[in-house]
Amino acid sequence: MISVHRAEDRFPGGDQDAGILSRHAFSFGGFYDPDNLRFGPILACNEERLAPGAGFDEHPHSHTEIVTRVVEGELTHRDSTGHATVVRAGDLQHLSAATGVRHVERNDGDGPLTFLQMWLAPLEPGGEPAYAIVPGIADSTPYALPAAGATLHVRRLAAGERTAVPDAARVYVHVVAGGVRLGDEELAAGDSARITGEAGPELVAGGAAEVLIWELSA
Repeated sequence: MISVHRAEDRFPGGDQDAGILSRHAFSFGGFYDPDNLRFGPILACNEERLAPGAGFDEHPHSHTEIVTRVVEGELTHRDSTGHATVVRAGDLQHLSAATGVRHVERNDGDGPLTFLQMWLAPLEPGGEPAYAIVPGIADSTPYALPAAGATLHVRRLAAGERTAVPDAARVYVHVVAGGVRLGDEELAAGDSARITGEAGPELVAGGAAEVLIWELSA
């Protein structure tokens, strides 16, 4: 089964007066949809746009694997375990909240910042917080997230290029930029597809495109 979810159907959040524009693909914060709580271990897929000087003040997380892909600009990150980093466009950031961590996310640059942040539920609670950055993650380097039974694939495609969707119990596809075809469906930037029990589907790029693909074995 392939379930397509359009960009315009995402729940708008954030605080525009504070320079924060958010789009939520799943129930999040004050928005509750009992039929859209999660997909496998994925709890959230948030597109965040921060104006220069805007950001999220220190706030807590626990028992969550937080994976962030910076699309444009630079994300300043600080957390209670002592990490202070700048995550740049093309980089991947992974914060394992474990038993508890607090962090700050800001746009301290001069230009706009766009990032996609995904929350996944761990298979087992507990553990110690951990942090990692993968600079400029490439198509050929899947990012394994064994704590959640998941693997992230980044695909940058040229016009007409094809890429196979992993054969897994569940697959989540999010179009970051451009457009792709999945079966009979055309997906544009911000669209996503939740795939269950489908063998051998392909993505075909209509033009230059970037997609994130979560392979979910859990």
